[in-house]
Amino acid sequence: MLPPTLNLIGAGRVGQTLARLWKQQHSFTLQGVACRTLTSAQAACGFIGAGTPMALADMPPAQVWMLAVPDSAIATVAQQLAQQVQSGPASAPPPVVFHCAGATGSELLQPLADLGWRTASAHCILSFANVELALAQFSGTVCALEGEASARALLQAAFTAIGAQCFTLQREDKLLYHAAAVFATNFLPVLQHVAESAWAASGVPAELLPSLRERLLTNAVHNLLTLGPADALTGPAARGDTAHIARQSSAVHHWQTEAGAAYDALSTLALQLAQLRPPA
Repeated sequence: MLPPTLNLIGAGRVGQTLARLWKQQHSFTLQGVACRTLTSAQAACGFIGAGTPMALADMPPAQVWMLAVPDSAIATVAQQLAQQVQSGPASAPPPVVFHCAGATGSELLQPLADLGWRTASAHCILSFANVELALAQFSGTVCALEGEASARALLQAAFTAIGAQCFTLQREDKLLYHAAAVFATNFLPVLQHVAESAWAASGVPAELLPSLRERLLTNAVHNLLTLGPADALTGPAARGDTAHIARQSSAVHHWQTEAGAAYDALSTLALQLAQLRPPA
C-alpha cells in the first residue's frame, strides 16, 4: 500500500524538519512544495530529499496538505487554497489539511472545512530554532493534535511513526497550552539575559558570565529533572524569607523597572510553589 500523498505549503524550519523525518520513515509521498519564492522551495526540496518546488496555484491534488506557514498567514493561505480547489473534482475521502501553530486551532482552516475537507492542527513542543538540532532532538517530542477525529487519527499515526508522543487537545484550550510552552522554553533565554545584564551591572567581569551561565543552568536543569519543580526550588522563596525578597525587589526596581516587575511576579509564584514542598 502506497503512503498518502502530501503537499507542503511553507517549508521553513518546521516544514523541513517534519517532511524530512516523514520521508525517512516513508510516511508520505511528498508532492508539491510551495514557499514565498521558488528558490526557497528548491532549497527545501533539496534538504528534504523529495518534493517538487512549485507555486501554490500549480499544486496537484493530495490526500494530505500541511500548512507550515507563519501563524499570521494561515487563514489567508487557507482562503487562497479554498478558492483554488473549490472548482476541482471532489475526492473520497476528503483531503486532510492541518497547520502547525500552537496557539490557534483548526478554525483558521474553515474555508476548507466548508468544502468538506477534514481540518486539524498539530503542534510539537520542540524548539525549531535550528533544523539539524530539531531533527536530532525530535524523538520523544510531545505533539498536541486538535481537530476532526479522522484527521487526528491520520496525523497521530504519522507523528508517532517519527517518534512523537501524541495527545488530543481541545480547541478552546490551545491558548493556555501554548502559553505553557512559552513559560517552559521561550522565557528561559529572557530570564538568562536579565540575569547576565544584572550581573554585569553589579560588576561581575564579562569573562566570568559564560561560566556562570553553564554551571547554574546545568545544575538547575539537573535538579529540576531529578527532583521536580517544588523540590528543586532554592533561594529566598524556598525559605519563605519575604523580607529578603522585599529588599531584593527594591534593588531590582532601582536598576530596571521591567525586571523589577518580573521579579515581583515570579517571587509571588515561587512562594506559592514553595508551599507544595513537603514539610522538612
